[in-house]
Amino acid sequence: MGLPSDDPVIIREPENAGDPSVITISCPDKTGLGCDLCRVILFFGLSIVRGDVSTDGKWCFILFWVVEGRAGASETRWGLLKKRLLEACPVATSASEIYNSFYSQQEIMAVEKQPQVYLLKFSCYDRMGLLHDVTMVLCELELTIRRVNVSTTPDGRVMDLFFITDTRELLHTKNRKDETCDRLKGVLGEGMTSCDVEQTVEDFTAFLRSSSTLPPSITEEMFTLELPEEPWKAPLPAPSRLSVTMDNSLSPAHTLIQIHCPDHKGLLYDIMRTLKDYNIQISYGRFYSYQGGDCEVDLFVIQMDGKKLVDPNKQKALSGRLKMNLFSPLRVALVNRGPDLELFVANPVELSGKGRPLVLYDITLALKMLQIRIFLAEIGRHTIGGSEWEVYRILLNDDHFLSSSKNKIVDRVTKMLMGWN
Repeated sequence: MGLPSDDPVIIREPENAGDPSVITISCPDKTGLGCDLCRVILFFGLSIVRGDVSTDGKWCFILFWVVEGRAGASETRWGLLKKRLLEACPVATSASEIYNSFYSQQEIMAVEKQPQVYLLKFSCYDRMGLLHDVTMVLCELELTIRRVNVSTTPDGRVMDLFFITDTRELLHTKNRKDETCDRLKGVLGEGMTSCDVEQTVEDFTAFLRSSSTLPPSITEEMFTLELPEEPWKAPLPAPSRLSVTMDNSLSPAHTLIQIHCPDHKGLLYDIMRTLKDYNIQISYGRFYSYQGGDCEVDLFVIQMDGKKLVDPNKQKALSGRLKMNLFSPLRVALVNRGPDLELFVANPVELSGKGRPLVLYDITLALKMLQIRIFLAEIGRHTIGGSEWEVYRILLNDDHFLSSSKNKIVDRVTKMLMGWN
């Protein structure tokens, strides 16, 4: 295991084009730290191609090899990435704090401050790719879209309502509000006729809940937690290419989890969020993504009580959830809504309440590439089968008949979300 460093996060950019950048993290440990770090890296549009982690439960040492992987993204802002990774790391200022930080962080997580929600309202004329261009600006400003309501009038005007939170916690200031509207004006041009940002006072958790109901056919098709029997639906890989095994014979103190599966964008995040939700701690792990598209993961883990995972029922539950989250971390479906088509995309929400980053960015980019305009859009959370899901509902404009079949739309959106372009 690495030694504590004066600089908890070090980023070494590649010397040669095409080589990965190396992120070194040395800081106090906490349950779910790997998940939080992987979420930050995913938000910045980076793909982890290799990883090593070791910890004694109090201090951890992590290495990530990352490459730029987000389609249409601007150049990575390494300084800002380092700042966000530092914010995800627990802070310890003395030897006693280092070795007590793991336990104190559990209390901190329980009372984590809820972010302030703001309503961004603007009006403009509709055009191809509008919602994606707006989403890209908000991502670059580090404004997280919590809910959205986009509607188009018959005369081609769009009224956009974005409920957002500010990673920088500055949106209450005039300068930050002006910066947001100016950046939108730069993308939308003279077609933007109004822009306003105001603070909302709703309870954050209740605010995220969707007031609309989902069609029964969608809930049955999209939210199953069981792997499908072959033949499966393309473009997802064959379930037979995915294996999760657990072994208690190789270590006297740890359970070894071995995973072999096809690679996808955010794969390590999907593994880490699953382990975090099951309160599983990683003592040592390695991750490697091969050029052929397959990944190998070895994780030596313990439960919260410091013991191995020996209960067959717990092993089966964790193994099944890992397989499903790796086979289909996001669910995509396209259904008829009268004469129109409605696109549904759903992803699980962590038990901490955090959702997957950049989902709306990828959906809107895929539709923009297909030359399909968006008539209505909505984001909301639903509790289904005891799990919370973030559901994106996109009503497509009738020009989709001219550009793509239903299968092509589902295929393109799925591949964009999974990073298979």
